[in-house]
Amino acid sequence: MSDWLPHEKGFHVSWDQLHRDARALAWRLQNDAPEGGWRAVVAITRGGMAPAMIVARELDIRIVDTISVKSYDHQTQSEPRVIKSPDMEIVGDGSGVLVIDDLVDTGRTLEVVRAQMPKAHVATVYAKPMGRAQVQTFVTEVSQDTWIFFPWDMALQYVEPYRGK
Repeated sequence: MSDWLPHEKGFHVSWDQLHRDARALAWRLQNDAPEGGWRAVVAITRGGMAPAMIVARELDIRIVDTISVKSYDHQTQSEPRVIKSPDMEIVGDGSGVLVIDDLVDTGRTLEVVRAQMPKAHVATVYAKPMGRAQVQTFVTEVSQDTWIFFPWDMALQYVEPYRGK
């Protein structure tokens, strides 16, 4: 077990970096599109909303919906549960649908999503080893004990100069 606190082994992602990585995800997904292209994007809220919007724009996908799965309370993970489903008349079993999230950690959230849309193509911007099996496409892998700080969780603030301390 690591002696690191979550903020000490952190991977800080800026808005610019997230945008570049989400575009890279779209570029990878364009080659995996089924015949006729992707029908829809389903973002896993809340973290998947920004990358899903970028992917939908890059791939010219006009149908965008959400599935809301609550599995975190701040930095504490709990049992995931769906609190809002997408329009199942549109997404059906998930054929031709992209499910987008910011990160796969343990994969438990995606297990719940896959139960609703078993044929969807699941893609995340970032992936940790424990959850990688739940994702068909991702951009960057980080270690399991790394905490990712996303731009929507951060604020700019003054930092004292190091000054050789």
